[in-house]
Amino acid sequence: MLPLVYHPIYSALELPANHRYPISKYRRLYQHLDALNILQRDDIQLHQPSPIQPDELKGLHHPDYIDALVNNTLPAAKMRRIGFPWSEQLIARTMMSTAGTRLTVELAHRHGIGIHLSGGYHHAHHDFGSGFCLVNDLAFAAKHALTLDGIDKVMVIDCDVHHGDGTATLLAADDDIITFSVHCDKNFPARKPDSDIDLALPRETCGTEYLAAFSGVLQLALAQHQPDLILYDAGVDIHQHDELGYFNVSLDEIYQRDHLVLRLCHEQMIPVAAVVGGGYRQDHQALVAPHSQLLHAAMDIFLGYQVNAVSSITSEEK
Repeated sequence: MLPLVYHPIYSALELPANHRYPISKYRRLYQHLDALNILQRDDIQLHQPSPIQPDELKGLHHPDYIDALVNNTLPAAKMRRIGFPWSEQLIARTMMSTAGTRLTVELAHRHGIGIHLSGGYHHAHHDFGSGFCLVNDLAFAAKHALTLDGIDKVMVIDCDVHHGDGTATLLAADDDIITFSVHCDKNFPARKPDSDIDLALPRETCGTEYLAAFSGVLQLALAQHQPDLILYDAGVDIHQHDELGYFNVSLDEIYQRDHLVLRLCHEQMIPVAAVVGGGYRQDHQALVAPHSQLLHAAMDIFLGYQVNAVSSITSEEK
């Protein structure tokens, strides 16, 4: 069984024209999977989260920050740092997406795998948001995982091209949660606090170099820390055509990365909760193919079923 988590609210956010954030990509990814008849399969289980309440976030984020965020009393400079104009839609979407990552962890605990068609808001810190991230769903879900039976150690594997700075600072004092960030060394954010494991790669890193470096560190990290559950941020802004990425990784190499992580988790019987993470293109449809690779890898490993038809791939993206 392969559980997927999705809610239509993920793309239900009105943004100014030409806004950098590709808000429609979640709906487009869902529609793509539907068009391939993946969502109709008996071994695919679709789940909708129920929103968390703001007070549930106050054990992770500063209560004053959460109150100001929800009540639209954050200073304008702090909203600019987040990168979104405030709206009730924005808050509702944030509460739902955070709940979705928590639900994905619960499903992974139950089934060995869970995939969230949103998530990965790793730039949110204790008392401020940043880089399109209001609250840190990865840190929130990692802490929740430790409340589940048999989960004594969690690892957050963050393969978004941008360093997981908020996750690193929020979880720095948690010995039972290992933070592992694989990112571009000369990219946002400028200040990169230490994760437990950091793999910083230079701009223009190609896919072969990326996979070789990541594979070695990943296998060593799993052997050393032996986590009981993994949260995997499968960001696709490592793609060679991503507008905020600066890596030279192909579509097939994104598939190989996702396949590597999921295969190792499956072989070592470590439940894995995956989120789609970042990816930035003005043409939102161009993000569907990269984000689909996570689903294709999961179906291959956990269901023994390969998806050959990827209608959204163009010759440029290949």
